[in-house]
Amino acid sequence: MKGKVYLVGAGPGDPELLTLKALRLLQTAEAVLHDDLVAPEILKLIPPTAQIYNVGKRCGKKKIDQGEINSLMVALAAFGLRVVRLKGGDPLIFGRAGEEIEALRQNAIPFEIVPGVTSALGAAAAAEIPLTHRRASSALVFVTAHKAAGKRSSEKDGSDWSKFVASGATLVIYMPGHNYADIGKRLAAAGLSNDTPCAVISRASTKYQHTHRTTLRSLHKTPQLPAPTLLVVGEVVALADPATQVAEQLLPQLSPRDGSVLPATLFQDASFASADSGSQ
Repeated sequence: MKGKVYLVGAGPGDPELLTLKALRLLQTAEAVLHDDLVAPEILKLIPPTAQIYNVGKRCGKKKIDQGEINSLMVALAAFGLRVVRLKGGDPLIFGRAGEEIEALRQNAIPFEIVPGVTSALGAAAAAEIPLTHRRASSALVFVTAHKAAGKRSSEKDGSDWSKFVASGATLVIYMPGHNYADIGKRLAAAGLSNDTPCAVISRASTKYQHTHRTTLRSLHKTPQLPAPTLLVVGEVVALADPATQVAEQLLPQLSPRDGSVLPATLFQDASFASADSGSQ
């Protein structure tokens, strides 16, 4: 009897950001294949009876290649085990889930995808950066600075990012590495202003989180922060600084000047209007 593989998102690092389903699957797993950067606190949730395999990589050094990961998943499930493939963030965003899904389908292995809080959302929330804003950015783009093997050198310049820059979207760059000078050149070549605010967020949502804020002009001076890191680029980064908030953002005075109580009917539809407004 075949088992089943669950492609599970571990979120950005804080165990409390796991979904209830992810937690349940971890606690009942018979085998877990996890990325290298999954938080130790999350790995402690795996039962001691489960087989545990670290199949990740750090600083480009692979413990196991993707083909071997695929074969291991298939073999464990074919043996009848409940297998959790645990990935940082969300499994479908820069997590190679597509390749693993192909392997599972080819071998007729049942599988299920359990989404997680992607690193961009966890990092932005932890750094108090609104990724969209009606007056700063109405679009959001996730890109990666990492290039797959076999890409031509011509694909490494800023031309592939120019369409994102032209849209005025907030850019969240996954896996930026430490060569911020090169990323800065690519963004400048794509047409981004040197005054554009940037933020590098390291180990987001954990007790070790660190945020370095700068501009595109000074991005090359960014210190080498511990992985995992994310780079957020756009005018919304400036909104994380309380000093940039303007007076018009203050709530209007709602209390009557004579000290009387406002009628409850005034607020009856307020929450529903806000939920249906579609504003960012």
